[in-house]
Amino acid sequence: MEAPLVVGVDGSDPSLTALDWAVDEAVRHGLPLRIVHASLWERYEGVVPTWATDRPSGRILAENIVGTAAERARRRAPDLPLTTAVLAEDASTALLRAGQEGTILVVGSRGRGEFADLLLGSVGLVVAARAHCPVVVVRGDRHALEARHGRVLLGVGEHDVDSPAVRFAFREAAARDAELDVVRTWRRPVHEPVDHPPLSGNRAIHLAEQSSELLDKALEAAATEHPRVRLRRATLEGPAHRVLTERSAAADLLVVGARRRDGLVGLELGRVAHRALHHATCPVAVVPQRRLDSTQGEP
Repeated sequence: MEAPLVVGVDGSDPSLTALDWAVDEAVRHGLPLRIVHASLWERYEGVVPTWATDRPSGRILAENIVGTAAERARRRAPDLPLTTAVLAEDASTALLRAGQEGTILVVGSRGRGEFADLLLGSVGLVVAARAHCPVVVVRGDRHALEARHGRVLLGVGEHDVDSPAVRFAFREAAARDAELDVVRTWRRPVHEPVDHPPLSGNRAIHLAEQSSELLDKALEAAATEHPRVRLRRATLEGPAHRVLTERSAAADLLVVGARRRDGLVGLELGRVAHRALHHATCPVAVVPQRRLDSTQGEP
């Protein structure tokens, strides 16, 4: 059996929205679904003796959350193969561990008990920054969640030539029969003279042409593998994080890369991914790519 799509649930509304999205995604790609709930009930209620007949209330709550999620998933897709797991760990650790054996890891934008005005919950941020498989943080309006736009948005950075993020975006567009909107941004250097129109104009043309050439290289291999994917290409002046966030209003999924460095401890999210996770108006897929140096390109 193929590696499953893993979704984390905690009974909150955002996690149930993520569950519905994950069910549709698993069906779309022909993947089994694994529903995971993490709880530290053992830490607070102690280990139950083997002779005890009563189960801890925390364990019962955790099993009810998973059972309700599984029932919801089966109603949405009766033929979808699924498994469940209740893990006695903190949510971030449990999901990162589960993601090691998964194809995609899906989480909601916020979790149970987090402030309603938070743009992104702590678990989603940690998982997106540390996972070694693609992570989708489900957020956005109804049109995006129900894939009504028919468009996948991809931000291409300096190091994204045939990158995992590019390949992921093409697979998503192909599975959805959606248009792939590919964006590469460029910015005029800070010291660029603005009071010399001819020079400024020529420089802008040069930067735009460079961006277009990078797009050609970045997309060539994946486009050959997916000839039926409809491409829409754009090279735009401006900060990548702002351009992609604004453009996400017309997309069903925004795909960005995150470059991982071997041996680095802590969060690894570039400005583009971080801004998208907090402000995009559609689900955001963060696709990791290993890096050996400290350079970081932006779309």
